[in-house]
Amino acid sequence: MTMQTAPAPAAAAPARAAEAPAGLLAKYGGPAPRYTSYPTAPHFDARVDGGVYANWLAQLPADQAVSIYAHIPFCDTLCWFCGCQTKITRRYKPVSEYLDVLETEIALIRRAIGDRRLPMSHMHWGGGSPTMLTPDDVRRLARALDAHFDRTADCVFAVEIDPREMSNADVDALAEAGVTRASLGLQDVDPKVQQAINRLQPMDETEALAARLRAVGVKELNLDLMYGLPYQSVEHVLRSVEAALTLRPDRIALFGYAHVPWMKTHQKMIPEEALPGGEERYAQAEAASAALDAAGYVRIGLDHFARPDDPMAIAHTAGTLKRNFQGYTTDDASALIGVGASAIGRLPQGYVQNESATGTYARMVAAGRLPVGRGKAFEGDDRLMGAAIERLMCDFEVDLDELAAEFAVGPEAFATAETRLVPLVADGLAERSGGLLRATPEGRPYIRHLAACFDHYFKDPARAGAARHSSAV
Repeated sequence: MTMQTAPAPAAAAPARAAEAPAGLLAKYGGPAPRYTSYPTAPHFDARVDGGVYANWLAQLPADQAVSIYAHIPFCDTLCWFCGCQTKITRRYKPVSEYLDVLETEIALIRRAIGDRRLPMSHMHWGGGSPTMLTPDDVRRLARALDAHFDRTADCVFAVEIDPREMSNADVDALAEAGVTRASLGLQDVDPKVQQAINRLQPMDETEALAARLRAVGVKELNLDLMYGLPYQSVEHVLRSVEAALTLRPDRIALFGYAHVPWMKTHQKMIPEEALPGGEERYAQAEAASAALDAAGYVRIGLDHFARPDDPMAIAHTAGTLKRNFQGYTTDDASALIGVGASAIGRLPQGYVQNESATGTYARMVAAGRLPVGRGKAFEGDDRLMGAAIERLMCDFEVDLDELAAEFAVGPEAFATAETRLVPLVADGLAERSGGLLRATPEGRPYIRHLAACFDHYFKDPARAGAARHSSAV
């Protein structure tokens, strides 16, 4: 895709911070899942193992494209806001050895699939920092995947990039590997905020990288921004939006910082007293969204924005947008195959997740075993409720009558959800028109709680276990 047909974004207009009604924020601003899957990851368990996964892989149709997610769980510095599965190393040897294991796992997956080279329509490398790989190892990993899967002519190949210390050789290797989309972490441009999250990143470094990527043919650019970080204010966030717009990105992800120090102990390095409260977080998110709207970007789902001609904006308009562990996506492949420690995959039968500890993961692969640690086979109404949640998260609305017809169930299938929805409708967060459930403009910031009405695991104490989640707003 090229950028000639899209309008040039205007400079971010001054945006007045919207105020969240205090009562609604107190009532619905609490923890809720992000719904990048349903059932969500806290409800995976060991009943899904490598043997189950092998059977699922063997059943994949030969004529249906799959997507691949490759996880590189290494960084050379630790960003304190990070919620990813990663480990810090200043030596390259552990990374190189990990890549050996990754190649073997890919071969094991192909063996389970059988004597078929499945088409691959999407490929995403995440981390950690995939760009910790040397240029030679970038090419090596691409060759390993190409040895077992056939890229389609329009295959989307996206890589998450840490803009700091990227050399020209690193950028050239990404282009040679066939990368089509680069996702750059920007977060916040203020030095005080950057210091508080241990990520010093001069803007000119990010600008130079964006120019270099485009020069070698990687034309599609995503930027990640964050609100809710320590010492941030509405003004901080708007300055970061303005800086981001100068790079003319195709997409911008505006993530709320998820403070979960009980899961990510390094987040204890962030002074909690410096974190903005719920009302300030709300104001930051709304001000940034207004500025991006004014710049001509299409608001997509909970936290994404795209240029009008971007495939994500087109999918949003068509009602075909999807959601997976990478967030919002145009990926409609029948299966997502995850490779690497902690990587999560989704097959028609359910979810699988590899062992998170790299040592355990490597030992299982060395023993010739698919390194699955846990997963979740779909059961009961999981697919039905997952479909309702996905449409709400993507479109802010869902037609329950259409879903009931698609899944051949009666309206009583949503009886529990209907009961849970009553107070949200009464509070003006959602409205009903026959079978159509739609979030109101006031309800969109609380969409995770609206979706949670369909989540039997989150709402049922007997099934919820010890799952804990970040703030929903």
